[in-house]
Amino acid sequence: MDFLFLFINTTHMKKLFLIAVICFIGSKATGQGMGLSFSYFIPKDGYFSTPISPFSLRGIGTSFNDYVSLETGASVYIMPGMQIKDLPFESKAPLLGPAFNIMVPVQLSFTIYPKDQEFSVKGGVFGFWNMWSKLNEGNFDRAIKEHEGYDLVNSNLTYKNIPGYGWIFGLEYIVYLNQQMGISLEANLLMGDANMDLKGSYDASNGGNIVTEEVDYKDAKVDFTGLEFSIGILFNN
Repeated sequence: MDFLFLFINTTHMKKLFLIAVICFIGSKATGQGMGLSFSYFIPKDGYFSTPISPFSLRGIGTSFNDYVSLETGASVYIMPGMQIKDLPFESKAPLLGPAFNIMVPVQLSFTIYPKDQEFSVKGGVFGFWNMWSKLNEGNFDRAIKEHEGYDLVNSNLTYKNIPGYGWIFGLEYIVYLNQQMGISLEANLLMGDANMDLKGSYDASNGGNIVTEEVDYKDAKVDFTGLEFSIGILFNN
């Protein structure tokens, strides 16, 4: 349970967790529909989530009226590769991964109701945490080598898995098969990041000379920018 305590024991994640709990309680009180979805995340300059989210629960929330609601949920992703931004160099290949990731959105939804259908526009915030992740040392070494012009680089870096947050915007379309069940299609744009306290050293070879450089990439952040696509089944109470 230590990882769960760390997840909610930050200022931003505490707020997001509290809102999610309120939404969940509200859904039970109002009978708001719930859904189980299969989600796929495509990160910017990274590798697609593999193969799909093993767990994604959305549509938990509370309705203010027939058109406006507050929704939350959670998705778990296995991320083969994610990018790190705000480094003094760029990499075309992902620098972080694989990682086990949990993402919790809280969105305000505006919905219209064509016959036997729903169309929603959503926007809000999300929190995420990469657990059990590791640096892609091969890609990192190549990026430093190309940036500094060395012949060979061997890095020794450390970092922290710190929860992050960002903005989420999306569209959802639902077609109902009957009064109790519907099929949903959803697409979201996520733009977030997380600090990582990345620092350490690397050994480099240049023309036969070996040098050791101490580095502190204090501005480096995990880049959680990308597109999420979901298909799911919605159950109305």
